[in-house]
Amino acid sequence: MKVIGLTGGIGAGKSTVSALLREKGYPVIDADAISHRITEKGSRTLQHIAEIFGRDVLFADGSLDRKKLAAIVFGNEQKRLQLEELTTKKVIQIMEEQVLKLRTEGKYAIIFLDVPLLFETGADEMTDFVWLVTAEPDIRIARVTARDGISAEAVRQRMSSQMDEGEKIKRADELIDNSKGKEELYCQVERLLIKYAESE
Repeated sequence: MKVIGLTGGIGAGKSTVSALLREKGYPVIDADAISHRITEKGSRTLQHIAEIFGRDVLFADGSLDRKKLAAIVFGNEQKRLQLEELTTKKVIQIMEEQVLKLRTEGKYAIIFLDVPLLFETGADEMTDFVWLVTAEPDIRIARVTARDGISAEAVRQRMSSQMDEGEKIKRADELIDNSKGKEELYCQVERLLIKYAESE
């Protein structure tokens, strides 16, 4: 079984690729989904987050205000590292367990790990190959401002807090350029799926 890491900077389109892979029947272990689950209302992890970052990061019903938390951590390296310490280790542990389960079942030739901070967290150590979704910076900024309703400057700040794109490109096995629309994006993914299926 091949384990392929799927990653990309904010606004690159990784989630679009991930959704396409799911539609095609590939198992996708989603780090963000796991993170949401372990920080749901009433969880111990969420309690710890509120203790460190203040109860202002919670909505009135006690659930996590992710936008407010993001605004705090993306502008402060120390706080970002504190948040990663609270969540990242648990997320990676759960991902490792899910990979082992799928490997033991032996049903799939290829599975994917959808991890925004794949290299930064060391999750790439679980993978055999890495696919990096990328796009022109201006396109990424436009996507995120439209999607999240935040300023271009806020997007640039988040981009600058992530690993340099050039370093990711050096470490990736495949590049998927999402600068030219969904049709071209899907064609690239199809070609890669054929390539990796044939190399079995």
